[in-house]
Amino acid sequence: MAKDTQVTVVMVPFLAQGHLGQLLHLSRLISSYDIPVHYVSTTTHIRQASSRHQGWDLLAHDNIHVHEFPIPGFHCPAPDPNAKIKYPTQLQPAFDASVHLREPLFELVTSLSATARRVVIIHDYLMASVVQDFVSVPNAESYIFQSTNAFFFYSFYWDLMGRPTAADSDILQQLPSLQGCLSPESIAFGEKQQIHLKNSSGELYNTSRAIEGHYFDLLHQLQVDKKQWAIGPFNPVDIFEKPDHQRHGCLKWLDNQASNSVIYVSFGTTTCLSDEQIQAIAVGLENSGQKFIWVLRDADKGDIFTRDVRKSDLPMGYEDRILEARQGMIVRGWAPQLEILAHASTGGFMSHCGWNSCLESMSMGVPIATWPMHSDQPRNAVLITKVLKLGIVVKDWTPGNDLVESLHIENAVKKLIASKEGDEIRKRAVALRIDIKKSVAKGGVSRLELDSFIDHITRSN
Repeated sequence: MAKDTQVTVVMVPFLAQGHLGQLLHLSRLISSYDIPVHYVSTTTHIRQASSRHQGWDLLAHDNIHVHEFPIPGFHCPAPDPNAKIKYPTQLQPAFDASVHLREPLFELVTSLSATARRVVIIHDYLMASVVQDFVSVPNAESYIFQSTNAFFFYSFYWDLMGRPTAADSDILQQLPSLQGCLSPESIAFGEKQQIHLKNSSGELYNTSRAIEGHYFDLLHQLQVDKKQWAIGPFNPVDIFEKPDHQRHGCLKWLDNQASNSVIYVSFGTTTCLSDEQIQAIAVGLENSGQKFIWVLRDADKGDIFTRDVRKSDLPMGYEDRILEARQGMIVRGWAPQLEILAHASTGGFMSHCGWNSCLESMSMGVPIATWPMHSDQPRNAVLITKVLKLGIVVKDWTPGNDLVESLHIENAVKKLIASKEGDEIRKRAVALRIDIKKSVAKGGVSRLELDSFIDHITRSN
């Protein structure tokens, strides 16, 4: 039973993999202060988050309590590889179904409030409507989790202000439009959350001043009335070693490769590529002559445990050929991305530039070949290539479904892995990793911000 002097945290992630994982990582950080954390989601999404969890041992943290609530069934269509907009519209029915968490979440918060001095709800921006009833619990308060970076949010507000002249105009003027980054349904869903944000007590960002302190300061200048904390990266910056029998096969393959010689290729959990694009990637990777690990899997469906999953075709004999030549490896299922990026043999990451992937890559000192698909990804790519200079462009953002030819992919891989320019980018990536590690260590900027947040939520008044 919780002590009556206790502060208890309730974590409410959005129902998509990148969001589920970030708040699970944050649960670890907060529980390390001897604060109990209650992680809440649907039965399906708790199973999803648990099965894909990586980087630390969830079972070793007995202060993290997982609550899974069954909700009515929902039907999600299969991902469309030929859709013009790459936003994962197939997940929208699952997102809409999150409304069914409202009642059981309120019951949990009410129950915890009876024995805790304060109940602190940390919820994804996109779950504001689900947590709205906390206002009727006298000792409860809420904090918004923003799942992307300060650069994106500052640029978003800069757009709303009509793109005025700014000190960073040379960078900001190069920003791609957000048109085509989201579906109309997702925009409407986000707008529905707005009305429930006014009672929030502050915002948490999974970013670090070591990465983008300048833009965090600019963002704060636009929102001086809000408490904000940059406490990332949430993911561990050092990965614990698993016993050999628990390691994924691709890690054992990496053990036999030279340092910084392998490009890791993955486009996240929400990207669905056309057959033609997959063929072009296959040819480009092989013709580059560079070593690679390619996670080739379809985008998530609303329930990732349904068996009917599209298996993309590769050129005839391709997998056997690259394995026999010891050039590459195809991973068809879930891959341990943090562990792959942390491996000494990994020298680059061809990525969709989801913020999770960007942070994990920066945390491990791995440069990025950027290929944004939707949402915040196009502007994340600008942050990586133009601001931080930690990568190269595979494809500039366009709202259509344009084919990237195999020769272009081949040249991008060669540039990142096997050129002087790639070596210089890698040096910058390694230097930033050092700064990030310092930022999350005792006395570092991210750790101090986390300490500040903990002091705030455990205050006596």
